[in-house]
Amino acid sequence: MVEHLMLLEWREVTYLFLACCRADTHRRLPIYRSIVPNTSQPLLCSSVSRLIRFGSGSAKKRAGQRRTMKYSKEAKPERAGGGGGSRAVPVALVFLFLCGFSFYLGGIYSTGRTFTLFDAAATAATTRTLRVPLSTKQEDSAAVAIANNNEEEEVEFPECPADYQDYTPCTDPKRWRRYGNYRLSFMERHCPPPPDRAVCLVPPPAGYKPPIRWPKSKDQCWYRNVPYDWINSQKSNQHWLRKEGDRFAFPGGGTMFPNGVGAYVDLMADLVPGMKDGTVRTALDTGCGVASWGGDLLARGILTVSLAPRDNHEAQVQFALERGIPAILGIISTQRLPIPSGSMDMAHCSRCLIPWTDFGGLYLMEIQRVLRPGGFWVLSGPPINYENRWHGWNTTVEAQKSDFDRLKKMLAGMCFRLYAKKGDIAVWQKPLDGAGCYDKLTPVTSPAKCDDSVDPDAAWYVPMRSCVTAPSAKSRAAAKQLPKWPQRLSYVAQDRVSAVPGGSASAMKHDDGKWKAAAKRYKALLPALGSDKVRNVMDMNTVYGGFAASLVKDPVWVMNVVSSYGPNSLGVVYDRGLIGTNHDWCEAFSTYPRTYDLLHADGLFTAESHRCEMKFVLLEMDRILRPTGYAIIRDNPYFLDSVATIAKGMRWTCDRHDTENKENEKEKLLICHKMLWSAKST
Repeated sequence: MVEHLMLLEWREVTYLFLACCRADTHRRLPIYRSIVPNTSQPLLCSSVSRLIRFGSGSAKKRAGQRRTMKYSKEAKPERAGGGGGSRAVPVALVFLFLCGFSFYLGGIYSTGRTFTLFDAAATAATTRTLRVPLSTKQEDSAAVAIANNNEEEEVEFPECPADYQDYTPCTDPKRWRRYGNYRLSFMERHCPPPPDRAVCLVPPPAGYKPPIRWPKSKDQCWYRNVPYDWINSQKSNQHWLRKEGDRFAFPGGGTMFPNGVGAYVDLMADLVPGMKDGTVRTALDTGCGVASWGGDLLARGILTVSLAPRDNHEAQVQFALERGIPAILGIISTQRLPIPSGSMDMAHCSRCLIPWTDFGGLYLMEIQRVLRPGGFWVLSGPPINYENRWHGWNTTVEAQKSDFDRLKKMLAGMCFRLYAKKGDIAVWQKPLDGAGCYDKLTPVTSPAKCDDSVDPDAAWYVPMRSCVTAPSAKSRAAAKQLPKWPQRLSYVAQDRVSAVPGGSASAMKHDDGKWKAAAKRYKALLPALGSDKVRNVMDMNTVYGGFAASLVKDPVWVMNVVSSYGPNSLGVVYDRGLIGTNHDWCEAFSTYPRTYDLLHADGLFTAESHRCEMKFVLLEMDRILRPTGYAIIRDNPYFLDSVATIAKGMRWTCDRHDTENKENEKEKLLICHKMLWSAKST
């Protein structure tokens, strides 16, 4: 191998050396594939190291021998001192510099969107800097340490300005003008570059106090916790909410359900009996308002991901989460929703104002992708019941009839069938099998059938496609075998679980056993877990959703987060009747500040520290965690020491404990409590 490398130009050897210095970028260098495509990285890097260490002189001579094809010896005289050995030290220094620079480049490319390693401008905002050495102790987990236990320094983070109280870094209205208006893409995720990151603690609003506890919170919340008057003045006539003294009340109204959300859902359940017997368990509500629909479904055993953008309605998602109802910031625009294909049992739009038939039905195709075979799409509002409603829609009956006919034609072309229609509600069903219909579609038909070039489950910054995602034969077979809730909690679809290295039914069963024991330990250490003090929970680094499954009988709901850079096991989570999203923790999460009572991070820093700076991950945790909320961090003690230091600078109090396996010295717990504090400027 070394002999082969000696035949390369020094420029090529340099590229290979940089690849070895930065393991997670080596496949980005075209030379790696073009020159040694069948060589393993360890063998390649070992050979390059030998060449750099011992062969600089001989390689130089060999390079000179190759150049004799063009130059004579007389035309290229040797320097005094002879040979290339005299330049070995400068060359070595150059390579050391290039290696260090490659780490900087690797930090840029590893996330695909943001810088992660060096951020001088942002780090300067803290009162003291945190040293960032590298660790080799976690090679078995591909982890690189962020701070050295013996060298770490205390940090103290300043308060953000008062107008940051509803700061959402990746959906910040202050930055919208930088992006285009096409299909409202400016409302999608656009995370700030490192120099623009806020390295400060997001303050609570003046007068903030711990939220009203579940289930009372479903119908009311403190006004001072979400002090938005615009939505109250604009939507009170639609019975979304109304201000009553020191709180907002939520009567359960909406644009399309003036008689209350309960009556609206009762009619829907009559049209879709699966909503009553456990067939429908997971749902997506697009343009959710204040999530009245999702809130009502919770009592019916249906978990809903309520989705709304950050727009002029102000804090729709924050109202939902303040009340204890699952919701995330998002919009159907140009990119796929961060949800795998075939996940949702139902999708819903109640006058959500999404132009479903525009752009060749592109938005309908995204709904078709995320719906499970046999799943339902429910639409109320224009153009449904246009015969009786068109007067109030500022349109004509002819235009609405044309829209409805076009909608039916598009859905039929995507193999949906009109399942039921009554009053203001229409229900379409995605076929449970549909092989005959999907077989008629090709990449050149209208609508087109998606080819296999893009994984249908890939959903993190993946552009939407103008084509129909035909479920595989395995997916259709799995959908037919899917048990009803709650039996599906232990269901395993082999094609889904195989996405996890070593994944199997037995592995998932073992994982469930582990988390049952862990949850018992957590509740002993943190009595608030399992009580009405904890409602909104996030598992920041899940695989099978085992922690969420262990809490299914508690008065909580869990947002399961699967890393966008790891095995995509989110489909397994949804198959079990749980909900979640893909995410990259080098970036901010799609939610408002102060929206979760408990954050659970299992091995997050071991898994992501080679890409994400610990400080920014913890600041993001502080942003989304409610004052008086908790964080359970389960990781290697090496990382926990650094976490505890940074947490102190965020005004958290932390205690270290053994896990349920007290003999395991490689894994410990850090249980932290976020204190309630008032901004100095208020």
